Amino acid sequence: MQLIDTHVHINFDAFEADLEAVRDRWRANGVVQLVHSCVTPAEFSKTQKLADRFPELFFAVGLHPLDANLWQPDSGTLISDLARSDRRVVAIGEMGLDFFKADNHQWQIEVFRSQLQIAKALDLPVIIHCRDAAIAMRQVCQEFWAEFGQVRGVMHCWTGTPTETQWFLGLGFYISFSGVVTFKNAAQIQASAQLVPKQRLLIETDCPFLAPVPHRGQRNEPAFVAQVASYLASLRGESLEVLAECTTANARQLFRLPVLAPTN
Repeated sequence: MQLIDTHVHINFDAFEADLEAVRDRWRANGVVQLVHSCVTPAEFSKTQKLADRFPELFFAVGLHPLDANLWQPDSGTLISDLARSDRRVVAIGEMGLDFFKADNHQWQIEVFRSQLQIAKALDLPVIIHCRDAAIAMRQVCQEFWAEFGQVRGVMHCWTGTPTETQWFLGLGFYISFSGVVTFKNAAQIQASAQLVPKQRLLIETDCPFLAPVPHRGQRNEPAFVAQVASYLASLRGESLEVLAECTTANARQLFRLPVLAPTN
């Protein structure tokens, strides 16, 4: 059984002391590829070095909405140039809108649109962070699609309602669920997870955050994507093998990931 963790942050200090052991555990749990998101372009160099160490690691480059204040006139050119510079870049992100923690809504929208333009120009998918901003996100995407055409991508660590889930499925997005779906109070997210078609479903950890049950409260790590997969399979009435197969195929299709030889 093979799994792909489509959203990790293993460059964070939480992994500094034992990253080799973390690697051993993700491999032991069937995780054959990972997609690492940058929250700012400044993380690019460190992420490259991680990909040098771990051949199963691919990555994205972009600016997180909570860092939108860092956007400068040359930021778009920087992100575009970095994305072109390494064949292991498989997406632009993470990017999007976060109206829960910040009130610079219009500026976030401008930065988001700029990164959509980069993804469109480079024919790369986007990794989207959306928190308390589904209505604005839908409107921006609809307007952008109408003007420039659709951009491929994923709504990562999805916590939206079933109605919001249908909005973004309608826009062509994949929907990715993290350990949050396993939480006791996550009925809304669980309902959303049940309605996503299997050809649009992805799994992730968003580590080191949001560890799934039974690890909740601990540092999250890529190996724990196996618990996300197991829970989703049970929730959706599918076998774990079928869910693993379809989410792995979906990740490879969206991010154009190669099929790698097994790592030891």
